[in-house]
Amino acid sequence: MRFDAIVVGAGFSGMYMLHRLRGLGLSVRVFEAGDGVGGTWYWNRYPGARCDVESMEYSFSFDRELEQEWEWSERYASQPEILRYAEHVADRFDLRRDITFGTRVTGAAYDEADHLWRVETDGGERVAARRLITAVGCLSAARVPDFPGASTFGGASLHTGRWPHEGVDFSGLRVAVIGTGSSGIQSIPVIADQAEHVTVFQRTPNFSVPAHNRPLTPEYQNQVKADYPDLRRQMRESMTGLLGAAGTVPALEVTQEERTREFEARWARGGIPFLGAFTDIAIDPRANELAAEFVRGKIREIVSDARTAELLMPRDHPIGSKRICVDTGYFATYNRPDVTLVDVRSDPIEEITPTGVRTAAAHHEVDVIVYATGFDAMTGPLLGLGITGRGGLSLKRKWEAGPRTYLGLMSAGFPNLFTITGPGSPSVLSNMIVSIEQHVDWIADCVAWLHERGVAAIDADPQAEKNWTAHVDEVSRFTLYPQANSWYMGANIPGKPRVFMPYVGGVGAYRLKCDQVAADGYEGFLLSS
Repeated sequence: MRFDAIVVGAGFSGMYMLHRLRGLGLSVRVFEAGDGVGGTWYWNRYPGARCDVESMEYSFSFDRELEQEWEWSERYASQPEILRYAEHVADRFDLRRDITFGTRVTGAAYDEADHLWRVETDGGERVAARRLITAVGCLSAARVPDFPGASTFGGASLHTGRWPHEGVDFSGLRVAVIGTGSSGIQSIPVIADQAEHVTVFQRTPNFSVPAHNRPLTPEYQNQVKADYPDLRRQMRESMTGLLGAAGTVPALEVTQEERTREFEARWARGGIPFLGAFTDIAIDPRANELAAEFVRGKIREIVSDARTAELLMPRDHPIGSKRICVDTGYFATYNRPDVTLVDVRSDPIEEITPTGVRTAAAHHEVDVIVYATGFDAMTGPLLGLGITGRGGLSLKRKWEAGPRTYLGLMSAGFPNLFTITGPGSPSVLSNMIVSIEQHVDWIADCVAWLHERGVAAIDADPQAEKNWTAHVDEVSRFTLYPQANSWYMGANIPGKPRVFMPYVGGVGAYRLKCDQVAADGYEGFLLSS
């Protein structure tokens, strides 16, 4: 079968891409590995899974009626509620009829003679399309460390990114949680409320700020909805796609009392905007350390055991250089007598045994192991598709030294292949919905422009790609981000190139660049009739 476009993934980006392409009158087929829509929110069903962006901001803006009719129950929506929202969007726009569920793309090769992408799936389907658009998400390739003996464990082994849909009852069980990134920090307090005992294996302590989650009143929602046109504009023009995040003065230019007052106000408000308290936190080590020490002070206040508190205090990376976590009662969980913290830097995991986890110093008997070990971020989901471009060049080979893209939208040598929120775009440094909508709109407008002019193929110009990749790297080096061994840098995957992958120049500035490129007849792209 042949379509005008094939989209890989039916999360928020894939659903909106389908909607936009349909609006152009194009035939579209979406392939989705899961059995339903939602992407990240279909797979990540672990206890406590919750968005770290406020619900009223983490929602589509493309349809006025949609944003007015949906009612959010909480400030930070939980996974089940976000999944219901995704399903509502799919139903409202009748999207499911063009989505093939339970199907993974296993290969995609560019046919230079016919200007077509030929796509294969694990179900044996072979289809073709003029355009191939990846909507696979930045955090969808789950990573489980290869611990010796892992296959011998006699209990349940779970990954937070591939959680059983029927849920898990931890009552009366001894649970090991390996990893203290976002999913670990969200799930540990909830698991501790059920389990007989929780042993947390921490390699790297992470900075986390309170969510201060609460129900949303109808009055608040109505006010936000009335102000949506202006609020959405502010989000699109901002650095991060978030409201109220950006401070206006440097931390080093105010008094200690003023700094403390602002940090306290941000802590009381909660959420990611804590990092926006001052303009120099992301770029000046001295300002960053002031923010970091403030959070460490909060950990000291919350955690009653001084040794445990010290282990929970990050000291090996600037605050914000890894995605800051947003929690509900995380640090206080370590005051419970049935929660134990193991520092695997000083006491490393040596093996998984049939009955538990053996470290250098002890054997921990457990009934369940929860791997909160994250993802092969950004490039992992793309390289897993088996993409081959001009001359038989695989994307995996081209990116073996790190991803190279033009605007995070295309990679030279792979014509008509668009990547939604790909490396080289703000993506994971932003409110993902804001970045998704911007990319989908740009791609849809580009496809319409090409169609109107009878252009068979569009490809990134190698020089434009080289310049943009260098710019992404250069801008990152003005910040403290590269100082952390983060998944932004690929540091959590053995052998992965250490390259800062997202674009740190800001959502607003990036949008202006993309718009200017389009206005200039897609400058930096090569067009083939």
